[in-house]
This record gives sequence, C-alpha cells and structure tokens, in this order.
Amino acid sequence: MRDHLKAFLLYLKLNRHVSPHTVRAYESDITQFLAWVAADRQRKLSTLTPADLDLTSVRRHLADLNRAGQARSSVARKLSALRTFVKYLRREELMEHDPTAMAVAPRRDQTIPTHLSEPEMARLIEMPSTADPLGRRDRAILELFYASGLRLSELVGIDLEDLNLPGRMVRVMGKGGKQRLLPFNQSALVALRAWLADRAAILASRSRRAVAVRRAPVKRPKAVDPLFVNARGTRLSGRSVDRMLRRYVAQCSTRMGISPHALRHSFATHLLQRGADLRAIQELLGHARLSTTQRYTHVNAAQLIEVYRKSHPRASAVAGDRPASPVDPARPGFITPKPAKSE
Repeated sequence: MRDHLKAFLLYLKLNRHVSPHTVRAYESDITQFLAWVAADRQRKLSTLTPADLDLTSVRRHLADLNRAGQARSSVARKLSALRTFVKYLRREELMEHDPTAMAVAPRRDQTIPTHLSEPEMARLIEMPSTADPLGRRDRAILELFYASGLRLSELVGIDLEDLNLPGRMVRVMGKGGKQRLLPFNQSALVALRAWLADRAAILASRSRRAVAVRRAPVKRPKAVDPLFVNARGTRLSGRSVDRMLRRYVAQCSTRMGISPHALRHSFATHLLQRGADLRAIQELLGHARLSTTQRYTHVNAAQLIEVYRKSHPRASAVAGDRPASPVDPARPGFITPKPAKSE
C-alpha cells in the first residue's frame, strides 16, 4: 500500500496539479487510515493490500475519529481524501468495489467565520510602529491583507513584478494554480510605497555583505524578487506573518483566535455589510463555488436590532421594546443559535 500511496500522490501532483500543501494533507490523512487498519488487524503496514480496505474498516475508523473528539469538518475531509484514493485504486484496476460508497460523512457545523469589526480592524492596522523599516513592512502587510482579502499563502507568494502601483492592482496565485487580479485602496498604496523604499535598503545591504564574503563564482538559480522580506532580505514565511499578526492582536485586543485568515473573513464581511454583491465578493476571494462565499451572509445582530427599532411601528413607541444595548456576534460572549434540523 505504501507504493500505491506514493504513486497516488505523484498522480495528484502531476495530473491533478494540486498544491504541495494539499498533497501533504492527502498523505497525512491516508497514512493515518492505513496505520489504523494495520493496527486493527495486528499486521505491519507494509503487508496491507487494497483488499484490506473494506467498508467495516472505513466505518470503524470514522467512529474512532468521532470518539477522539475530532471536528466534523476534519472527519469529513479525511473521508474525502480516502474516497479520492479509492477512486484512484479502482482506476488502476487494483480494487473492484468502493468501500467508501456507503460511508456517510458527518454533517458539517454551520459556523460564522471569525472576523473583526470595522473599528477593531482599524485599530489593528494602526498597531505597527512606522518609525522603523520592519514596522512599516508590517503596516503594509496588514493594509494589503484587509484591502484585497488575501489568503496567507497568496500574500507571502507575491513578487515585486506582481505589483502594479499606478493601477493599484496586485496579481496573486490562488488555489489550484489560478491567478487573479485584485485591487487595493489608497491607504495600502501609501503603506506599500513606504515599505518599498525600506525593502530596497535591506536588499542593498544584503548585496554588500554577499560581495564581501564571496570568494568564488557560484551558479545561482533563477532570481526571485519577493515583495515582503525579512531583515536578512529573504522571503517572509507564512509562519512569521502569523506570529506577527498574533502579536499585534494581543497588544490591541483581548480577542482570541484571530489568524491571518480572520482578516480575509473581515474583508468579505465588511464588503457584504456595505452592500457589495455576493457574486463580486466570490470573484475577489477566488472561491470556486458560490456556496463557499455564502458563509458570509450572516446578519450582524446590531444592524438587525437597529432595523427593527426603526421599522416596527411600536418598537420606538414602547420603551420596553427597545433593547438596552445591541449585541455584536463578532464580540466574545455572543451565542450563535444552532441551525434547525431538517425534518
């Protein structure tokens, strides 16, 4: 099975053109299942064959994941990976029947994406100090995150040639190798121009140090010119950006769970609240399906209460009908009602 798994991962990379991150996720999920089957049958993983993958094993593995407290979305993802692997094995005529066909994926929880309110977002963007180069870099990162709704991988993958300052556009590589052009606003333009001057100074200093220590000519790979670099002049990693954001969030807010993706959620939520078309938001976010974008159609409770107070004939006339203070679902303590079960 290990050889079949290696061939499957190569197939994903070369034929399906999936990202390296997706390939690693498939490898992790399927390896976990194969290791579980080997332990359950008290055999070595190297002795497993496609015939050992049956419906009973699939169902018992999913039940174990549920008992272990795995999130429903994680269990559904693991089953989806296994289904893709089985489909590949059947395509290669290594299996006759599909043991995953009768396995039922758990219903995904309908949750509201974590996001910041507009005042919170404005406060976060103001946190980096503009007195030093790295602070100006962090300010440019936060501005571009919020201005264009980027994924973390898209932001750190931007090269200098992808940036069109006069047109205020940036080209990014999204999921599945799909490129898209995104606009950004004037405040992001100002922050980017300030950072580009600092970036040039950092790279110039790096070049001088490299010349000083160079002793023999070295064949170099094709040059890349990342937009965001660290103090050493190399491309900024996603992990570094994540740590940077969490540090600023800790300084200006008591909110927990604010990741780079939460800025993307904030971008989409604020556009929708201000009347943007859902189809346009889908294009900006690079979602393949509109159903993914529809997660942002939740109604802000404060806006809902305000509309009710202004619109209902007796809401303003009867003092008792007016709520003392609106509730914002972006704030801690807001309890999201569970979706009603379908009959």
